[in-house]
Amino acid sequence: MLYKRLENGIEVPMIGFGTFKIPNDQASDVVKNAISAGYRHIDTAAIYRNEIGVGKGIKESHLHRSEIFLTTKCWNEDQGYRKTLEAFEQSCQRLQTDYIDLYLIHWPKPLNSETYRAMEELYHQGRIKAIGVSNFHQHHFEDLMKTATIKPMVNQIEYTPRLTQKPLKTFLEKEGVAMESWSPLMRGKVTDISLLQELSRKYGKTVAQIVIRWNIDTDVIVIPKSVTPQRIKENIDIFDFCLSKEDIDAINDLNKDQRTGPDPDNFDF
Repeated sequence: MLYKRLENGIEVPMIGFGTFKIPNDQASDVVKNAISAGYRHIDTAAIYRNEIGVGKGIKESHLHRSEIFLTTKCWNEDQGYRKTLEAFEQSCQRLQTDYIDLYLIHWPKPLNSETYRAMEELYHQGRIKAIGVSNFHQHHFEDLMKTATIKPMVNQIEYTPRLTQKPLKTFLEKEGVAMESWSPLMRGKVTDISLLQELSRKYGKTVAQIVIRWNIDTDVIVIPKSVTPQRIKENIDIFDFCLSKEDIDAINDLNKDQRTGPDPDNFDF
């Protein structure tokens, strides 16, 4: 496993397991499959409504809690100082844990500064090991920093071969903020890209494995999601090869600023 060291020294597994749209009643078995396959970084969110199942899966894996890097997120309706504190406690209860490794503001919103103040307090208490944001453009990040006393350590954004977000990535690198990618496989659409099909044949790996490796080779933490046991295993089987610089550059050139998810500037709260 490769790790990304955050600004505060916390180490994050470079590949995590995403749980978006996994039903709560399936989440425990799927998470146990992922942990069995080697994942030690699990990503969920309050709005996914599967934290109970995720927590159950982690518990039933029989690994010590410290062996799992667990991420969850504060949803839009829970933003604000007091509501964030309450939402955090509720997430901990559902996840059967007394701390969260990484807690994120899920989307930019006018109450971000009050939400983040609560997160900073929880961080100082040791209840959160690392704090960050999700879906923040540069201007959202800069606005938050006007009142924040701790720089966010992570920004989780959409990052795919069709959406490389180069200016934002450059900004985050300059600020020392780790970047994480959600929906790295474009909800399965990466398999339609001919260059990736060619690279799949060249390296003897699936298209998904090529894209996941591209994330890691460009220093981006990646959280693919699948409910299929075979694909769960395949997606983490990416540590026996690296992409050449030429191939990384070719994938970067696929960018079309094309989103599969909402634009944070136009997201309907």
